[in-house]
Amino acid sequence: MFELAGKRIWVAGHRGMVGAALVRRLASEDCEVLTADRDGLDLTDQRAVLGWMHNHRPQAVFLAAAKVGGIHANATQPVAFLRDNLLIETAVLTGAESVGVEKLLFLGSSCIYPKQADQPIREEALLTGPLEPTNEWYALAKIAGIKLAQAYRQQYGCDFISAMPTNLYGPGDNYDLQGSHVLPALIRKVHEAKASGSAVSVWGSGSPLREFLYVDDCADACVHLMKHYSGALHINVGSGEEVSILDLTKLVMDVLGYDGVVETDPTKPDGTPRKLLDSSRLEALGWRPKVGLREGVALAYDSFLSGHGRNI
Repeated sequence: MFELAGKRIWVAGHRGMVGAALVRRLASEDCEVLTADRDGLDLTDQRAVLGWMHNHRPQAVFLAAAKVGGIHANATQPVAFLRDNLLIETAVLTGAESVGVEKLLFLGSSCIYPKQADQPIREEALLTGPLEPTNEWYALAKIAGIKLAQAYRQQYGCDFISAMPTNLYGPGDNYDLQGSHVLPALIRKVHEAKASGSAVSVWGSGSPLREFLYVDDCADACVHLMKHYSGALHINVGSGEEVSILDLTKLVMDVLGYDGVVETDPTKPDGTPRKLLDSSRLEALGWRPKVGLREGVALAYDSFLSGHGRNI
């Protein structure tokens, strides 16, 4: 049991969707939350990060900062997705070891797994096959982050752990249709289609299966892992439920109250055909999600309408 009470805890990336959810979750813990705005600290600058950590001396770190985006963003910005993420994780983990951080959680992504991994995907599937080409740059950076955390644990005895969440959504999501993930993109598409009475266009065939987790559930799982887990193996964080993209589109339309036409676009890529995480290790540690998909979509839409998102 790693106690958070009385600790100085740095949430790196607190302005992002996951980082903001972590800040909300940590408000119920008796701890001091440290944050650093992007204008004041460039997380890709190793010297600056080390100086900031020496000045503030965090005792625990949640590394939620990352360059993120959907299929289009990954395809058009491969250098940024690989380089920036490598620089961020290297700077923060190096600094954490240097200042003697007691515990660090590195937040990855389920895209680290092979495209044709056996389903549901166990943690051991890592590096057993080729990656999905549409997000390989981001995936490679996240794999490097996992391995760097393991290397620090092996060489220096650092209590660095890694969590691999499934597809996340919720307050603070990115609704830019050129850079967003599938669920926020669908929320915006359906919202705009409802306003204009037009059809809702779905990338690809609509047949791929995906798993989704409300971001506040993810934050709760990360806090649970910080308290209850210490091991080299990364831990999957998922809901355990999957839905096709076409059925997800219909669910979003139902939640938003729109009964228009759905059109699939076969000229766009499907991505990985199926991606469901095996989260049995996390369940064995005593954690389960609280927010179901329909409820989560409704909460996310309320947040969207309130302007609590990027590129709205």
